Amino acid sequence: MAEFLDERRGSTEVWTINGEKRRNAISRATLTEFEERVARVSQDHATRAVVLTGAGDRAFCAGADLKERAGMAEADVRTFLAQLGRTLRAMERSDCIFIGALNGAALGGGTELALACDFRVAAPTAELGLTEVQLGIIPGGGGTQRLPRLVGPARAKDLILTGRRINAAEALAIGLVQRLAPEGRLLEVALGLADQVAANAPLAVAAAKHAVDEGLGLRLDDALALEHRHYETVLASEDRLEGLAAFGEKRAPQFRGR
Repeated sequence: MAEFLDERRGSTEVWTINGEKRRNAISRATLTEFEERVARVSQDHATRAVVLTGAGDRAFCAGADLKERAGMAEADVRTFLAQLGRTLRAMERSDCIFIGALNGAALGGGTELALACDFRVAAPTAELGLTEVQLGIIPGGGGTQRLPRLVGPARAKDLILTGRRINAAEALAIGLVQRLAPEGRLLEVALGLADQVAANAPLAVAAAKHAVDEGLGLRLDDALALEHRHYETVLASEDRLEGLAAFGEKRAPQFRGR
């Protein structure tokens, strides 16, 4: 059985984790294919965005496949975590925009997968949580670091140290998700967001993404210098000139990513 289902919508790819019976948990096979997919779209500039979702309506991703994990030695777990961390960082370093379409429960590694996305869109029934302490471990896919950067340390500790789950409305209120889709319209909202991004200049979108991500944690003066370096990457681009020409001529720009 394929680990993912594919659909192409213009410059956007929809990847559906194909593991409904196991609540779309991440097995070693799933992770290996996912890493390969991230590498491909990071080199394929025809794909501007990826919408990531789960099969069915119960779960986006229930985290690691615990049945598989039960048979793994400590060394195997370390290898799995290293691959997961490498793959999530590759998503963040990619010029491609990743949108998590949370169609149900996103727990443990499922929340960590969502955190590595650039945007998170939630169905009304979505549920999020870093529940690892309830299993005697801690988040190992970046949850203790990405969540506080997104919602602040106090809110992050509230979720991580209690292991509690929150619904889509609370996730929206604290900034963990950016869009709450009406019932039955999750993919429509996620794809609409992808289209909004894809309408803009590819080089500019990539530079802005990296300026935001890389500036987190830097002193303000260093972060402003970083922003200036990323601005330089688009200053001499053909797309910048096209944007100015299109504005003057009152037409839609035709960006070429160069």
